[in-house]
Amino acid sequence: MNIRSLTRGDGVVIGAAVLLFIASFLKFYTANGYNLDITAWTSLGNGLGTYMGGVIGAALIVVNRSLPQPRKILGLDLGTVGVAFTVLTAWALFWTLVDVGDNVSAGAGLILGFIAALALAGAAVATPLVPALQAALVPAPKPVAPQPYGAQPPGGYGYPGAGAPQPSYGTPPQQAQTAQPFGQPQPQPTPPPAGDFSPFWFAVPVARPLFGEDGSPSPIAELAPGTWYLAVEQRGAALIAQTQDGRRGVLQDTSGIQRG
Repeated sequence: MNIRSLTRGDGVVIGAAVLLFIASFLKFYTANGYNLDITAWTSLGNGLGTYMGGVIGAALIVVNRSLPQPRKILGLDLGTVGVAFTVLTAWALFWTLVDVGDNVSAGAGLILGFIAALALAGAAVATPLVPALQAALVPAPKPVAPQPYGAQPPGGYGYPGAGAPQPSYGTPPQQAQTAQPFGQPQPQPTPPPAGDFSPFWFAVPVARPLFGEDGSPSPIAELAPGTWYLAVEQRGAALIAQTQDGRRGVLQDTSGIQRG
C-alpha cells in the first residue's frame, strides 16, 4: 500500500468517516423532560447497518486508492462499492432525520451523523470530478540537492541523485581518463549535440497509468505520487518512464509533473 497515492478527497473521506463513527456513540434521540440513553448502537440496524456502513464504504475507497492496482470482488470495483455505501448511508440518515417520530427530537448523534455522512458521500462522489480534490494528500518530497563534483551521493532508488549507477540511454559513458605525461593536454569529452533529450527524474501529482510501449490499451503499472521515476525518452507529448523494478512504459498524461 502506498499512502502517498491518497488525494485530498481521500483525506476528507477519512475525516468524515471518523466523525461518523464518533457520532454513532452520541444520543440518537432527545425528549423534553426525559433522559433518553439511546444511541445508534441501541439498534444494530442503525449502528451496523447505517453508521458502520458508511465507515466501511470509506475504508473500501481508501484501501482501493492505496493499492498499486484497483481490486475487484465479484466483478465490482472496490472503490465503486465504497461510494455506493457512503451514498446509501447519507440517504438513510436523511430520512431518519426528517421522520424522527412524535414527542422526540433528533439528538446530537443523528444530526452530527447526517452531516458526516453527507460530507463523506460528497467527497467520495466529487473526488474523481474536482481537480482540487485530486491533489496529493501528502506532497512529494523535494529532490535532493546536487552533490559537489566527486562527492558520493546517498544510495537508494526513488529520488534524483541515487547512488546506484544509472543506464546512459544512448549516450556512451565517459571513460576514465588514463594518466598522461606531464605537459601534454588532456583529452576533452565531446559535448552532446544541442536538442538531444536528457533523462530526468520526475514525480506525478496524482496516480497515473503507465501503458506498454507496444500500444496495448491495458496499463502495465501505475505511477504513484511521492515517488520519483526516471524519464528515459520523449515521444511527442508522452514520456517513456522507468519504474523502480525496471519496467518501461508510456506516460501519456504528463500535465503537472514535477521535474527533479
